[in-house]
Amino acid sequence: MVHTTAEWFSTWFDSPYYHLLYRDRNQEEAQAFIDVLLQRLHPKPGARLLDLACGKGRHAVYLSEQGYDVTGVDLSPGSIAYAQRYAHSHLHFRVHDMREPLLYKPFDFIFNLFTSFGYFAQQTENVVALRSAVAALRPGGKMVIDFMNTERTLRELVLEEKKVVNTTTFHLSRLLDDDFIVKAIRFRDENGVEQHFEERVRALSQAQFEEYFQMAGLRVVDVLGDYQLAPYKEALSPRMIFILKK
Repeated sequence: MVHTTAEWFSTWFDSPYYHLLYRDRNQEEAQAFIDVLLQRLHPKPGARLLDLACGKGRHAVYLSEQGYDVTGVDLSPGSIAYAQRYAHSHLHFRVHDMREPLLYKPFDFIFNLFTSFGYFAQQTENVVALRSAVAALRPGGKMVIDFMNTERTLRELVLEEKKVVNTTTFHLSRLLDDDFIVKAIRFRDENGVEQHFEERVRALSQAQFEEYFQMAGLRVVDVLGDYQLAPYKEALSPRMIFILKK
């Protein structure tokens, strides 16, 4: 499959300013989420796990520390280069586009966390990505997709925001554009040059996800609404977390 080099995530996720903007992500919250997920899913010792769109590997590293064989894949060469410093015999990292077939398989569980889905221009690409994941799952294997609660996100959308990190001032603006939640990010880099990036995430509803899952051969086991795994409530939940089975 050929993809355009203009895709926003191929440049922004590899920028040091992406990691600067989001450096305050809560590691304790991420680990607590993994803990409750593992209690819910109870993988067998030594199970093979895939962190799909792993970024710099914070979830993958923690999963490996719990005794599992973990592979983390991400489109960003910079993120994977960073993650490689943590690699060992049961923790591997690869540069990979989730729309492409996974060569490192099969897996018992696949995790796609922190709204790392819905970036593609065409809806069919989302289904292609899911089918590639399903092909890498063992029969009866499970997949977890952690996405924003789109309905609540749209209702509470902060249109304009300024965030200062170290000496960099980020100007953020958000809007809904053709079924995508778009975040425009503007700042001056260390040389004083004006920079502009965008994040575009499709505003996927629960019904749209369930249509994708049906097309990809996944069955919905549960829909959860937060990192403590409370039941999903469209009006209130901060997250939309799907537990899926092949």
